[in-house]
Amino acid sequence: MRERTERAWTDAKWSPVQGCKATSPGCEHCWAAAFAHRWIGVEGHAYERGFALRLAPERLLEPLKWSRSKTIEVAWMSDLFQERVKPEFVAQVFQVMTLADWHHFRILTKRASRMRELLSGKLARAASRPHIGLGVSVEDREHGLPRIDELRRTPAGLRFVAFEPLLEDLGRVDLRGIDWVLVAGESGPHARPMQKEWVLSLRDQCATANVPFYFKGWGGPTRDAGGRKLERRTHEAVPKAAKLDVPPRAERRKRLQEVSNTR
Repeated sequence: MRERTERAWTDAKWSPVQGCKATSPGCEHCWAAAFAHRWIGVEGHAYERGFALRLAPERLLEPLKWSRSKTIEVAWMSDLFQERVKPEFVAQVFQVMTLADWHHFRILTKRASRMRELLSGKLARAASRPHIGLGVSVEDREHGLPRIDELRRTPAGLRFVAFEPLLEDLGRVDLRGIDWVLVAGESGPHARPMQKEWVLSLRDQCATANVPFYFKGWGGPTRDAGGRKLERRTHEAVPKAAKLDVPPRAERRKRLQEVSNTR
């Protein structure tokens, strides 16, 4: 049996925002855009307009309806902090995450500056909740590494960096204030190769900084092409996370109603 390239680092996906726009070299071969474009013109499909930005307020309350605790990837085929997503909508997303505190949430962005801008004011307290993790994508030195500095300046309950797709050797990386690192190569028919030395450097820097290191896979022409082993073993370290208690059904209904009344 062929080894799966990637073991899920979350167990649920929530998409209050859909679609995105390329912003840096890491977006050049975006798998999500390629997927969305297959459905252009298919009436009723979430991506019938391709990868154009679309808010999905009809999905906003989903986490409050899930009775089992999950680790949720937020806006997994999009970016919550795109410039055209209004601050009011971002605030609604954070309101839901704050009330649905029996889940762990993970938000990944390339728009690190806007994330810091929006979360350093009225949303700072919500962003700092321990069950909410904020992360940035880093693909190279020029565009990616500055996002880590922005992340450090952003209020967050947990900070993580996804070096994905890793496109070059990054040299020494400042991991101060970072709680978790994930690394992966690019996948798809035009995937740019990732060198072993680049990955080993990040792994060793994480070990020195005592930061959990998670290797998602080598990538390649398909997701499964390169496998997930680095020097003959998998690396799946994750930050320690408190076990979250699910509130009684009546309390969950009360919180759901609270959000519904403010929309």
